[in-house]
Amino acid sequence: MEYLEFELPIKELQEQLAKCQVIGKESDVDVTQTCQQIEKKLIATKTQIYKNLTPWQRVQLSRHPNRPYTMDHIRALCGETFLELHGDRGVKDDKAMVGGLGKIGEQSFMIVGQQKGFNTKTRQYRNFGMSNPEGYRKALRLMKSAEKFGIPVLTLIDTPGAYPGLEAEERGQGEAIARNILEMTRLKVPIITVIIGEGASGGALGIGVGDRVLMLENTWYSVISPESCSSILWRSWEYKEQAAEALKLTAPDMKKLKLVDEIIKEPLGGAHTDRETTFLSVQKAILKSFEVLNKLSPKDLVKQRMDKYENMGVFKG
Repeated sequence: MEYLEFELPIKELQEQLAKCQVIGKESDVDVTQTCQQIEKKLIATKTQIYKNLTPWQRVQLSRHPNRPYTMDHIRALCGETFLELHGDRGVKDDKAMVGGLGKIGEQSFMIVGQQKGFNTKTRQYRNFGMSNPEGYRKALRLMKSAEKFGIPVLTLIDTPGAYPGLEAEERGQGEAIARNILEMTRLKVPIITVIIGEGASGGALGIGVGDRVLMLENTWYSVISPESCSSILWRSWEYKEQAAEALKLTAPDMKKLKLVDEIIKEPLGGAHTDRETTFLSVQKAILKSFEVLNKLSPKDLVKQRMDKYENMGVFKG
């Protein structure tokens, strides 16, 4: 298990507990009471830390190296039923954007999401979860196919942003994202969006227009990352914590501002500490949302979606 800086008190107590248990096994000394005391302190420390997380600490948790990525969620939700589909029929297959057909329970979904890597080799292969224009065009191709066959769309967001390289701009990065936003607003099938990690900038918005937008508890969703915001405003990354606070990027902030519809609770310590419970919570939230959306006609679905996005940012004096 890897620990973040603010989790070090937990690491120390877990090491103490492990040593105490080893002493109990290897000697005749009764350490039951000591172990119980450490366990009690460990639970109290965990509760104290995770119930009072700052926005920056939530950003760190969303990037935890052990956190489940898009393909982990797909495998857990769909099992063997997932069939990955490739290519944008124009340039190439973008490995940072994955998509395909899969069944959650008895319901088929067209699933699209950004995939990060878990080691140096796979991070390069997946371009750190930063999609090129062909990734967004692949996503749109799959969503249009889903519309044709009346299959609901599920998008999983986890990206530090769209790829900002020169070649991406030359191939129309901005246009590809804008086209996706336009087409998603009028897609005639239910769209459920789940933010499972980082939700940064247009990279997230390119697959983020949903009838229901759900956020895992320790994720973030914003026009810019705290580090980039800090470097623009203060010409330094040192103020990233202040930037995270000011950006109002956490799940509770997003819910309060009515930019997302629901927060999916994570196990104490984050999604990576109990993956099975996380996957189960995500599955329940998706199927619950689909049950509601499935009752609407395509016309009502589009109207409701358009109204929802048109009302964002409207304040009555």
